Amino acid sequence: MFVKFENLPTHSRIWIYQSDRKFSTQEEEFISEKAVLFVDKWTKHGSDLQGSFVIKYNQFLVLAVNEGFNNVSGCSIDSSVRFVKELEESLEVDMMNKMNISFKDGDHIKVVTMSDFKEFTKSNQITSETIVFNNMISTLAELETQWEVSVNNSWHKRFLVS
Repeated sequence: MFVKFENLPTHSRIWIYQSDRKFSTQEEEFISEKAVLFVDKWTKHGSDLQGSFVIKYNQFLVLAVNEGFNNVSGCSIDSSVRFVKELEESLEVDMMNKMNISFKDGDHIKVVTMSDFKEFTKSNQITSETIVFNNMISTLAELETQWEVSVNNSWHKRFLVS
């Protein structure tokens, strides 16, 4: 059952999928149409899930489920992964590569491989103050407080050169 993203409780579980490039306006409309249909029919063993989605920075798809309404199961998570893979194929983007790291470079968001990220830290193109996106978070509350953080305050700090 689809609900507005802002109406979900902060304990709602989330999954963040980052695209390797920005979405066009038409692509965002396509994603939104498909996501509303998917979330509206998203179930756990035949029982409705209360969920939503949001697209952030024209590049991140955030799926969310209110587990206070009904917990997700492995099958329901698998169905969301299939949904994202279908989006990838339709839009010719990569949204599943967990080895890519995204960070802010001024007003732009860059997505680079982990090895490039390491090189950027060595050359000081990325510093302890660079804002990174921690896509490993798992709740809506964390999206608000721990998603966009400085390298120094994230798991990414292990790549900083001492």
